[in-house]
Amino acid sequence: MTLRSKDASFKPKTAMILAAGLGKRMRPITSTMPKPLIEIRGRALIDYGLDALARNGVERVVVNVHYMADLMRAHLRKRKDMEIVVSDETDLLLDSGGGIVKALPELGTDPFYVLNADTFWIDGYRDNLDLLAELWEPARMDVSLLIAEMRQSTGYDGNGDFVMDPSGRLSRVPERVVSPFIYAGGAIMKPELFEGMKPEKFSLNRIFDQAIEAERLSGVRLDGVWITVGTPSAIPLAEAAFVASASAAA
Repeated sequence: MTLRSKDASFKPKTAMILAAGLGKRMRPITSTMPKPLIEIRGRALIDYGLDALARNGVERVVVNVHYMADLMRAHLRKRKDMEIVVSDETDLLLDSGGGIVKALPELGTDPFYVLNADTFWIDGYRDNLDLLAELWEPARMDVSLLIAEMRQSTGYDGNGDFVMDPSGRLSRVPERVVSPFIYAGGAIMKPELFEGMKPEKFSLNRIFDQAIEAERLSGVRLDGVWITVGTPSAIPLAEAAFVASASAAA
């Protein structure tokens, strides 16, 4: 991979959407459909991520599938604005990290976007994937995460994920400490982070922790409103966030 500087205007052309989860917390809705196909304002969750990638010139997207994979495949075939490659995990669900390892041959040798299928955002003044790419500095980071603050979030009820220093470097939240910074389900990652790994079940948290240890995990603050849809009660909150955002922009 050719090392690029911050000024090289690098934008990933490939992406991975993590869409293979079981969606247990979304039952009973997910008794009849996979979670990424749940609709918010008449649009499937996964399409919000695909739309964002298309706006940013991504040409190839790998989507992993497991639960109700046939419904996912049928939905993804409707997209004609990019090449979509399905990474089939119907035999074994690999979690976020293992899913990327399995898909690695399809992702190429340059850094790529990673999106969660069940979280998305309403952009503010800046397109957030464009912002991630603009602030990508491969000389000092291996992973760059899109980070929302709690005051920007809808549907989140945790204690935060990271501590961020003034340079954007991230570290884990100490025990019994609440942090305002939440991983917003969008990232840029280097493929070499996964080299030599087996396609077995493991979380991306392993990769994040390795990057923290090397002081090479960075964060970019989200511009706008971050929405996570983890339970049925989060659906009306997500739809209300769209109404509030439209009213604020008017």
